[in-house]
Amino acid sequence: MGLATFWFILTAVLWAGFFVLEGFDLGVGLLHNLVGRDEAGRRTAINTIGPLWDGNEVWLIVAAAAMFAAFPGWYATMFSAYYLVMVLILVGLILRGVSFEFRGKVDSPRWRLVWDTTLALGSLLVPFFVGVALGGLLHGVPIGQDEEFTGGFGDLFSGYAVFTGLTLLLLCLLHGACFLALRTTGEVRARARRLGRIVAPITALAVLAFLPWTHSVAGKGALPGIVQLLALLAVLAAYWLVTTRHEGWAFTATCFTIATCMLSLFADLYPHVMVSSTNPAYSLTVDGTASGSYALKVMTVVAVVLLPVVLAYQGWTYHVFRRRVSPEQFAPAAQPAAE
Repeated sequence: MGLATFWFILTAVLWAGFFVLEGFDLGVGLLHNLVGRDEAGRRTAINTIGPLWDGNEVWLIVAAAAMFAAFPGWYATMFSAYYLVMVLILVGLILRGVSFEFRGKVDSPRWRLVWDTTLALGSLLVPFFVGVALGGLLHGVPIGQDEEFTGGFGDLFSGYAVFTGLTLLLLCLLHGACFLALRTTGEVRARARRLGRIVAPITALAVLAFLPWTHSVAGKGALPGIVQLLALLAVLAAYWLVTTRHEGWAFTATCFTIATCMLSLFADLYPHVMVSSTNPAYSLTVDGTASGSYALKVMTVVAVVLLPVVLAYQGWTYHVFRRRVSPEQFAPAAQPAAE
């Protein structure tokens, strides 16, 4: 296996890692208004991801940086084609960030309603439009012989790309519901369980349609490969575990479902990195867009040294903040009785 292929696999792993880790806090951002019927409930939901969300977003930056450094041709064509989509993703990330920062600055229900809405909106924009962009890589967009994007904004929204975005959105919802059930207590936990049972069958159906469609779009037939088969088993297991209230295992199953769905997409994309709908001969390939051998060697040494450090730090962070969050922690203090 050459270094270009190694970096393509590493890029796929980084995107999978982003959705596994960021997926549940995107889901919490979407669900916090539903599981929290009062301020204490909503703060409970938000505080489950408070110490984690910004560290999880680092995986998005690292995935994009890996594409930029290892595959500059891919990065240039994709980011110029998806310029407006990237702006919408950035808007979503900014809305989430400022919502976390500003929500508690003013003690006013109307003020908090504004930031609760922007948090939910940002949490919707990010997975949907990242899914549209990743789905478009496999389905194909207009690319000319000079590796330049030749289409318009509407060409990015093929049926498959939109369905990829919707599938990732549903997976984040289910992932978030499982995480909330695992990390909260009382009514918030009970509502997260109910929402998980509602979302689980819809998500399972979406994944059951997404995987053979992905295989078919890649021209490999409808029969699943090993990765697709693992993803199918994982989503069915997640559905069963959510309905039987095995929260820890359900969360593990949603992690595995998201990871295998993402790896399935990249496995079907290989050896291409971006398919041209204009002419298959104009498609961008792993070897054709990779950086030089020396650059890949240096990057490989850096990745081998730093990646375990990042994983160890994030593992320690999750261990420190592993306790459940209770609505009672945020309930208003009782007023002393008058004498």
